[in-house]
Amino acid sequence: MKVTKPRPINLNLRTIRFPIAAIASIMHRISGVITLISVAILLWLLSISLASPSGFEFAAYIIDCLFAKFLLWGILTILAYHIIGGLRHLLMDLKYFEELESGAVSAKVTFWITIVVSVLAGILVW
Repeated sequence: MKVTKPRPINLNLRTIRFPIAAIASIMHRISGVITLISVAILLWLLSISLASPSGFEFAAYIIDCLFAKFLLWGILTILAYHIIGGLRHLLMDLKYFEELESGAVSAKVTFWITIVVSVLAGILVW
């Protein structure tokens, strides 16, 4: 089979404009990896707090740190995005929001809901 029209080859990823639905999907995968790593951190902190009363005091001391609060807020935000994005993907598996326009709208809704949940998580953490 002969190709009559040569296809353009663009290997520079900085010049490619991804649609918002693709960005949401990529971010969902990245948030899954970060969630996996953050579960290890949270389990470590839980094990310290349950080991002894002094371990609980040490875990409370760690959580009172400004950097730890910021990290906890980030973990909650990424977890919220991953859950909301996962629900979006489940709806897409059920044949909703598969079209180009409705997929873009659902990606935007996912981002906005995550922003609201992130602000609420920030209020909870701080």
